[in-house]
Amino acid sequence: MMMVELTAVPGAALPVAALAEHLRLARGFSDDGSQDATLERCLRAACAAIEARIGKALFERRFALTLLAWQSADEHVLPLAPIRRIDVVRLITRAGTELVVEDAGYLLQPDRHRPVLKAAGVRLPVPAQGGSIEVEFTAGYASDWGGIPADLQQAVMMLAAEYWGQEADAERGVPFAVAVLLEPHRPLRLRGMGQ
Repeated sequence: MMMVELTAVPGAALPVAALAEHLRLARGFSDDGSQDATLERCLRAACAAIEARIGKALFERRFALTLLAWQSADEHVLPLAPIRRIDVVRLITRAGTELVVEDAGYLLQPDRHRPVLKAAGVRLPVPAQGGSIEVEFTAGYASDWGGIPADLQQAVMMLAAEYWGQEADAERGVPFAVAVLLEPHRPLRLRGMGQ
């Protein structure tokens, strides 16, 4: 399984001014925008770290998931939530020929943590020997900052502030206050059944 991001979060969607205010950068001085690129990098790093931890896309964008086989004949749990829509499902032969699967052949079962692509009939379409499956979908809470849940907004701000002026230290992990905000958004893991 391999998943790639097809569209990126536009810089205009990131709350650069809000992070500057959170860090109190412009107190007593005019904002000349000289720190905007660094603030944007901190926000992007914070969003990526939080998305990886909770298995959710904060900003709405498109992804492509490539598979060699479905998890089962009639359904496949998608690795990211919340899924807005399935854009296209393709079967790709070993030679690279693509066959678009009709929308009537599958349906999306939305879920807060584990959305599922289900067969509309008896089974999902199977690729030819040596072929693969590509699922393009749109996922994310919202296309703009205001549509992201407030606790996740706060977690992004806190983590971006941690990254400000220092290199991110992967061994330090996520600060406790951020982890507490993320906990309700993490999928519950029961005996290996979680995402």
